[in-house]
Amino acid sequence: MQEIYKLDATAQAELVRKGDVSPLELVNAAIDRIEKLNPKINAVIHTHFERAREQAKALLPEGPFKGVPFLLKDLGCGNLKGDPIYWGTQFLKDADFRSPFTAYIVEKFIAAGLIVVGRTNVPELGAWTTTEPESYGPSRNPWNLNHSTGGSSGGSAAAVAAQMVPMAHASDGGGSIRNPASQCGVVGLKPTRGRISLGPYIGESWAGMVFEFAETRTIRDAATLLDCVSGFMPGDPYTAVPPSRLYREEVGIDPGKLRIGVLKENPGTDIKAPCVEAVESVAKVLDGLGHVVEFSRPKVMESPEAKEELEIHLINIIAAYQAHVIDQFSQLIGREIGSEDMDCDNWAVTELGRSLTANQYIDAVDMLHRFNRQMAGWWDGGFDLLITPTIPEPPPPLGELVPDRNEPLKGFMRSGLLVPFLIPFNMTGQPAISLPLCQTEDGLPIGIQLVAAFGREDLLFRIASQLEVEMPWADRNPQL
Repeated sequence: MQEIYKLDATAQAELVRKGDVSPLELVNAAIDRIEKLNPKINAVIHTHFERAREQAKALLPEGPFKGVPFLLKDLGCGNLKGDPIYWGTQFLKDADFRSPFTAYIVEKFIAAGLIVVGRTNVPELGAWTTTEPESYGPSRNPWNLNHSTGGSSGGSAAAVAAQMVPMAHASDGGGSIRNPASQCGVVGLKPTRGRISLGPYIGESWAGMVFEFAETRTIRDAATLLDCVSGFMPGDPYTAVPPSRLYREEVGIDPGKLRIGVLKENPGTDIKAPCVEAVESVAKVLDGLGHVVEFSRPKVMESPEAKEELEIHLINIIAAYQAHVIDQFSQLIGREIGSEDMDCDNWAVTELGRSLTANQYIDAVDMLHRFNRQMAGWWDGGFDLLITPTIPEPPPPLGELVPDRNEPLKGFMRSGLLVPFLIPFNMTGQPAISLPLCQTEDGLPIGIQLVAAFGREDLLFRIASQLEVEMPWADRNPQL
């Protein structure tokens, strides 16, 4: 039992099916690990230990992850009726806000047999590429406690990297699954738009740029979990075409000879040398596997002027939704939320959202649609995959990306420097995965992102499992 935490969720569930361990033993092992490591890492902010123990002793659903401990993110669709959910804010924490409903994805996590043992730390309103909220303090990277975990799913990624649980809920609005996966050295899949329902409360968010899923340690866990939580739910505004077979059946399948574009430089983006070298090393492995590898990228990603216009429209969409969310929270807690209730950058974004006109918002959405068609043409032109650094630098030190009241929006803009290869695929809705394939000389993780055409998670699982064999990461763990 002392070694159980080293196993992925699939292996832990197999032990339960064989009767070698009980769900209660798995839950107790996770609780012991959290109690031991969380004071150092600050990944878990709410615990449900006694409830989890009671559930582990009761009759559990016969899902593929029966008895496996799990963590929910304190944001987005991490809603479990009656549980606290604070979105990293002090105002919801002070109000002890409780979720009035359970999200569909959480219902499906539970139906898969997972047992929720707690909830993970997030940045305020999920707005940063680091997890350092004033309300709960910073989450720390298990590989180096002085560095960021990424955000907004930084608590979840840190908990999985530290082997507190084998996988944890995550969500992605501008890279918030893949960025923490890269910084913490775990697997982070952002599925296709419409693959996973955001219901019952949300139809879409950020004009379709928000996605839900998880951080995992292995490809087979990601594939099996996606089988469990994907699919249309009544009232969804759209859905992705279902796969021809289960995603877990794609793991280990020969992907065939693929045409793969590799991005190792990009106008206007400062890609640090370790990340360039990491991309080159993966490209070399893929070439050795017989794939056709070319240094190519969609042309729409090349123009600095187009990027600047794009950023303005993106910020308008995000700001409009944030202003709407703050108004909703004001109604829910029964008082107006003001500048004193949030960090200076989040307040500036909220105020921007309140100042926008309907025409400005529709202009931004129209831009989004034009960009999507331009991007899709590259894949339609014969490429199967695009390979990029997940983020253009290794995990930054803590404190670099947080808001500074003396320099409003400095933290917001610094956060934006980490997402140039992430948010484009929130815009297009394509599936993208970050794999923990490389490290810096001093042992910090460097993730590599693989992007497939719309709806092609099957291809991502095939090539990712091929790389998992060629460039294994299972035995590479932080020494806490």
